[in-house]
Amino acid sequence: QAHLVESGGGLVQAGDSLRLSCTSSGLTFTRYGMGWFRQPPGKHREFVAAISWRGEKVKYADSVKGRFTITRDDAKNTVYLQMNNLSPDDTGVYSCAADTWGTTESPWRQYEYWGEGTQVTVSS
Repeated sequence: QAHLVESGGGLVQAGDSLRLSCTSSGLTFTRYGMGWFRQPPGKHREFVAAISWRGEKVKYADSVKGRFTITRDDAKNTVYLQMNNLSPDDTGVYSCAADTWGTTESPWRQYEYWGEGTQVTVSS
């Protein structure tokens, strides 16, 4: 059974950085494109970043371009999200997800496995 577990969230101040990790088990990690999504308080889930199953393509939401970086370490079955220059608008529950042979264009409904999420709170 596949599991995704996020870590690295927390309470930070505006301008600070965080690195989120998502470690998988029970699936062949190298076959999966990985995505990060977030759900701000009172809002719907939104796309943040994605990396293709080969790792050669990445995609970001416009709101995080230039501040966030998604990477993957296939040897550790882990995908990361480095978040710099955080703002209160980045507050939310961040979840990772896995999509078989996923590219960076997969809609969220196409992702098959989801973690439970980690809370990121950015104070002003």
